[in-house]
Amino acid sequence: MDNRQAIGSWLSGPRAAAEEMGVDFGYRGERLGLPEEGPGSAARFGRRLGALAVDWALCNLIAYGLLADGGAASVSNWALAVFVVMALLTVGTLGFTPGKRLLGLRVVAVGGGRLTFPRAALRTLLLALAVPALVWDRDQRGLHDRLARAVQVRM
Repeated sequence: MDNRQAIGSWLSGPRAAAEEMGVDFGYRGERLGLPEEGPGSAARFGRRLGALAVDWALCNLIAYGLLADGGAASVSNWALAVFVVMALLTVGTLGFTPGKRLLGLRVVAVGGGRLTFPRAALRTLLLALAVPALVWDRDQRGLHDRLARAVQVRM
């Protein structure tokens, strides 16, 4: 390997370099038995982020409505509490939050079927910590989903 190839592989990243060497990563969700596209496929990052933004805006609105005379810091603290309760109740029973429903997403167990309430509770508490949601695997599942053995799919 000459210097140009070494620099090129460094610039393109480890995945591109591994693919050039013949490693097949497959598509997102393939290891989980999910289809590549369409309903039941692994949700893309943009949709998941959009659903989170809708849910967070809704929780801020509810927290502001409950604490109209409170400061901005107390409203944002209460928004997190409202988010945890909303996510726990909606994902634990229906499989989606209002934002996920609006954007056509659902949280399911890895083997298929509904996510149990204890696993939904674990997922929600890890999501509230924020850091586990920022650590992804190659199927683009956050650590909170991996530990709860859950996956977000398109409806």
